[in-house]
Amino acid sequence: MIEVRELSRSYGELKAVAGVSFDIGHGEIVGLLGHNGAGKTTIMKMLTGFLEPSSGTIRIDGLDLAERRREVQRRIGYLPENCPLYPEQTVLDSLEYQALLHGMPPERRPAAIRRAIERTALGPKATATVGTLSRGYRQRLGVAQAILHSPKILILDEPTNGLDPTQIQHMRDLIRELAREATVIVSTHILQEVEAVCQRVLIMRAGSLAMDSALELIGHHPRLLVTLNRPPAEVEPVLAAVPGVSGVSLLEDDGARRRFALEGGDARALAPAVARTVAGAGWDLFALEPERRDLEALFGAISEGELSGDATHRSGAAARAGEAAHV
Repeated sequence: MIEVRELSRSYGELKAVAGVSFDIGHGEIVGLLGHNGAGKTTIMKMLTGFLEPSSGTIRIDGLDLAERRREVQRRIGYLPENCPLYPEQTVLDSLEYQALLHGMPPERRPAAIRRAIERTALGPKATATVGTLSRGYRQRLGVAQAILHSPKILILDEPTNGLDPTQIQHMRDLIRELAREATVIVSTHILQEVEAVCQRVLIMRAGSLAMDSALELIGHHPRLLVTLNRPPAEVEPVLAAVPGVSGVSLLEDDGARRRFALEGGDARALAPAVARTVAGAGWDLFALEPERRDLEALFGAISEGELSGDATHRSGAAARAGEAAHV
C-alpha cells in the first residue's frame, strides 16, 4: 500500500530526513515516533504530497506520488497536528466545504457528512460554530474532515491531543474501525497510544529510521544485566563461558562498578547460572536483572543514541514475517 525508498529532504545544509525506507501494508496501524526535530512531520508532509522530497521515491496504492500526485492525494486523509479550521463556520459547514474540496458529488455529501459526524461523535455540536468548540471537539472535527471521503490511507498527527479519557478511548476504537478499510499512520508523543492501537512502530532519530518493528516483538529475549566491581578483561571471558551465554558487552563503567549485558536466550533462565559463577569467582554481585525492553525504554535508548540504527532497524516485511527484533 505504501512503499518508501531512500527518502530524503534537505533544507540548505540541514538534512531533515536522510535515506528512509519502509513498506506499510493494507490495514496496518503503524505508529510513527520520534522527538521534535526527528523528521516525523517532514515525512508525513512528503507522504501527503505537500512537500517534495529532495531524493527518493514514494508509491501509494501502486501510484508514484511524484508523477500522479493528485490521484494519490484523493486516496489520503490527513489530520495535521494543528488542524486549520475556519472559526466562523459551523461543524456542518466545515464538513460541507471539505466535501466540496474533495470534489465529492452533491448527492453523496449528506450521507458522507452524516457518517463522519456519527463516527466522531460530533452530533451534539453539528450546528455549533467552530470558534465555540473546545480543543477536544476541534480535534474530532479534524478527524471527521480526514475520514469524510473514505480514504485508503489515513495519516493522523497527534489524534488524541486535547481529548479527555472517554474521548481518547472513543478515538482508539475509531482508529481500529478505520483500519478495517484503510491503512493508518499515527504520529504521537504519547507512547501509551501507540501501544494501545498500533501493530507496528517506526522510530525516527535525527532524520533517520532507527527502528522498524512489530510491537509484539518488542521486549522478547531481554538481555541479562550484571553489575560487578571487576574489570572487563577479567569478567568477560568468565561470563562468556557460562552455558547459554552467547555474548558479553560492557554497558556502563563509573570506575568503581561496571554493568555488563549478557546475550543468549531467556534472561531469567540464565540468572541462576550467572549468580553461581559470580559467587564461585569470589566477586561482589551488586545487581542481576533482566533488561527493561518495553517501548518506552527502547524509545528512550534510541533517542539518546544508546542504540544504533543498524542494531534496531528491521524492515516491515521482516517484522510481518515474525522475525525477532534484535535491538
